[in-house]
Amino acid sequence: METRVAILSVIVEDIEAAEKINALLHQYRQYIIGRMGIPHAERKISIISVAMDGPMDAISALSGKLGAIEGVSTKTIYSKA
Repeated sequence: METRVAILSVIVEDIEAAEKINALLHQYRQYIIGRMGIPHAERKISIISVAMDGPMDAISALSGKLGAIEGVSTKTIYSKA
């Protein structure tokens, strides 16, 4: 199974989404290298960066599931190799 390195960028505009986000990140923890969350209190949003190494299907699935949560936007960048 081919794996790729990717970065998921997540913008959270609804703090109520935090529990769902954390549950999904926990579900995909085997592929997560690290993550960083930055609260932006002035704008009342949070910015999360998730570094992953795993199958493209798993990375894409997590990105899609996160993006389907109300108040959450995602974008994924994959390595070329």
